[in-house]
Amino acid sequence: MKLTGLNKEQVLDSRKKYGSNNLTKLKKHTFLQLLIESFGDPIIKILLIALMIKVIFLFKDFDWFETIGILIAVFLATFISSLSEYGSEKAFAKLQEENENIDVKVIRDTKILSISISDLVVGDIVILNEGDKIPADGIIVSGNIYVDESSINGESKEVLKQEIVAENQIYDYNKVYRGTIVTSKNAKMKVLFVGDNTLYGKLAVELQEQSPKSPLKIRLTELAKIISKIGYIGAILVTISYLFSVIVINNNFNIHLIINTLTNFKIMANYLIYSLTLSVTIIVVAVPEGLPMMITLVLSSNMKRMLKNNVLVRKLVGIETAGNLNVLLTDKTGTLTKGKLDVFSIIDYNGNSYSDLEEIKNNKELILNSILYNNESNYDKDNGVIGGNSTDKALLKYIGYHPKIYKVIRREEFSSDIKYSKVQINDENKTCFFKGAVEKLLPLCTKYIDSSGNIRVLLDSKKIENNVSKYTKNGCRVVMLAYKERNVENLSLTYIGFVVIKDELREETKEGIKLLQNAGVDVIMITGDAKDTAMSIARECNIIRKNTDIILESDELNKYTDKQIQEKLSDIKVIARALPQDKSRLVRIIENANLIVGMTGDGVNDAPALKKANVGFAMGSGTDVAKEAADIIILDDNILSISKAVLYGRTIFKSIRKFIIYQLTVNLCALFVSIVGPFIGVVTPITIIQMLWINMIMDTFSGLAFSFEAPDKETMKESPKKIDEPIINKYMYSEILITGFYSAIICIIFLKSNLVKRIVRTGPNYEYLLTAYFALFIFIGIFNAFNARTQRKNILASITKNKMFIGMFSFISIVQIYLIYKGGSLFRTYGLTITELLFVLIISFSVIPIDIIRKHYLKKYLSN
Repeated sequence: MKLTGLNKEQVLDSRKKYGSNNLTKLKKHTFLQLLIESFGDPIIKILLIALMIKVIFLFKDFDWFETIGILIAVFLATFISSLSEYGSEKAFAKLQEENENIDVKVIRDTKILSISISDLVVGDIVILNEGDKIPADGIIVSGNIYVDESSINGESKEVLKQEIVAENQIYDYNKVYRGTIVTSKNAKMKVLFVGDNTLYGKLAVELQEQSPKSPLKIRLTELAKIISKIGYIGAILVTISYLFSVIVINNNFNIHLIINTLTNFKIMANYLIYSLTLSVTIIVVAVPEGLPMMITLVLSSNMKRMLKNNVLVRKLVGIETAGNLNVLLTDKTGTLTKGKLDVFSIIDYNGNSYSDLEEIKNNKELILNSILYNNESNYDKDNGVIGGNSTDKALLKYIGYHPKIYKVIRREEFSSDIKYSKVQINDENKTCFFKGAVEKLLPLCTKYIDSSGNIRVLLDSKKIENNVSKYTKNGCRVVMLAYKERNVENLSLTYIGFVVIKDELREETKEGIKLLQNAGVDVIMITGDAKDTAMSIARECNIIRKNTDIILESDELNKYTDKQIQEKLSDIKVIARALPQDKSRLVRIIENANLIVGMTGDGVNDAPALKKANVGFAMGSGTDVAKEAADIIILDDNILSISKAVLYGRTIFKSIRKFIIYQLTVNLCALFVSIVGPFIGVVTPITIIQMLWINMIMDTFSGLAFSFEAPDKETMKESPKKIDEPIINKYMYSEILITGFYSAIICIIFLKSNLVKRIVRTGPNYEYLLTAYFALFIFIGIFNAFNARTQRKNILASITKNKMFIGMFSFISIVQIYLIYKGGSLFRTYGLTITELLFVLIISFSVIPIDIIRKHYLKKYLSN
């Protein structure tokens, strides 16, 4: 067939009619859009509402320092989060741009031209060479090629694509698809579909769907509701307590004085306005305003750590979600296995196995020549094995470099009809070597060569068939070798042996699977490969561990309803011959079971499921469409790196919980003092400037301290958190309530106790007592940070792994001591004696033994 290609006018007409070969890019977020989206955080919403109330109702007595402090916390949280995600998007976009910048060779107007992939049009004739990525969908119009279609169908087997006989007779073996790779031979294709009309493009369009909400966002929304209720209840209680104090207590419970106060409009207006001021303050105090910034810090800092472990995080919430995985759906090829074929061994007639060519004694030269000459790959001293299909490459790699002494005088290539290839060389016997499918070649064999090199009559082939079956059942690929010499009539062959070829497990796969299973993550292999192959690999890497484990093929899976699959979910371990829609369906079923599902993938066919999963892991060597759909990219294609992502995710969640304990304990203390204080004559003894310093400690410095908690491998022995599990659990409630109330009681006693006043000077205006109280409040927070950091009784456990924690709280302590003595009128501090300072430190330190007692009894209670 003469292929002249399109002329200029035809190219323009085709582009006008069918469009260009550009794919519609997913809408990228600008920095401003990401910034606006970050204000949707439920905690930030509460803060903004509280600030709005203050601005509307309390402009006269506006608390500028408190407001500025909160605004800074909100700005930093939203800005850092948006900046991190925008940076990831830009880095990813750059990677994509580099991948899309590909030139293709086409025939136009009888000339061979090199054009950009985006300039390709329907009707173009494209020249395809070995190693090329096919640029559009079309048909083979000249030549035959082997294509790796795993990116669209998940099957690792190479597919032979043949030239069409006629334009009106097109079959699957004539069609090629964008994104698949030519593994061997050369051909020419005619483009039939471009851009979004290709199979690749259609799957990419599905990615426009919204990703599911992350577990962290769900939990934060629930936390926001709880905090709102606490804030509103606290605001009502403090308003009631204040009004009761000024109206009833101040009037000594005298009914006439109380009525006079209630009927005095001016006095009551002032009381009501001030009570409103207090209530808004309580709402603000109840909200852990440092939490959004801390979450951003912990996600961003761990994102950098993870990159060093070959885990590129595209979406920040993807890290935390990974830590909550219940089920991981993983591909086989390239993730669990190496993704390339290697010769496992050569098996002779007697069943002897040779994993190395040098182990073969008598038939070494025969086997060497059989592989060397009947092979389309070549050995390049600089680049190793080049050309040919994956089977030929594996065979040539097995024998290593050997010079060819003889010439090939006759060659018959492999075809899907005869399922073998043969070559004849010009040696003394004009030997003809055969290589191919056992079921095609074995019936042609009348003799065999034994391990001693003697040729014997083959009377029964059952022995060979049984040996072959043993390996094929274990998921191995088998290629038979045979030969004949020129004086042998017809196809009467001599059996040499068969080669066992296998895509072997990665060295780290077993460890990665074990870590995930120990962490309570159910691993399900979902692959396009045959059932035997999938089952063999699943057993080898311990995905299948019990006799009750279920292995299903796609058609078997489709016989079950969603509810039936949900019921069998804990036993399903392998889905073989899986179709793209099977992956998406499984993701949906698992999510409907209220479980968090992760999906690994590298092909275009994986993209919809990657997008729909709670967290999508794309392989670094995968297609751009898969990477676009994913939350996390595994740069080394290794499941062990996924287990590291789970570890970091759990570390992040624990760090967030530690910070919540720390912040809410301090907030509860302040809330309790504010509510109870008016009843016993205690007005909040903290100035605005002091409160600003406290906010800096609670929000910025402590946020940094808790953000750098080191991953603890012990967390990989815990069960994953349920998606509906609240962010504050019973353990946290016990610490927040006990330590919070204990701290509040200490604060109230400190201000009211005569015993304290004997040790700490009061001063004419209580300046020394208030200086000591300021120090007490800060140091209670510092010591309580050590309680919040660990659930162990040893509060210093693994503390050296978080140098930021040590550094931050050392810095806070030094600055606080400096402020006690040098803060002056700005901070309303007037210095303390050594005795007074030690007294404050001892009382503050008491929160540690109190919490150790709580931990001891709680552990005892839980163990019972």
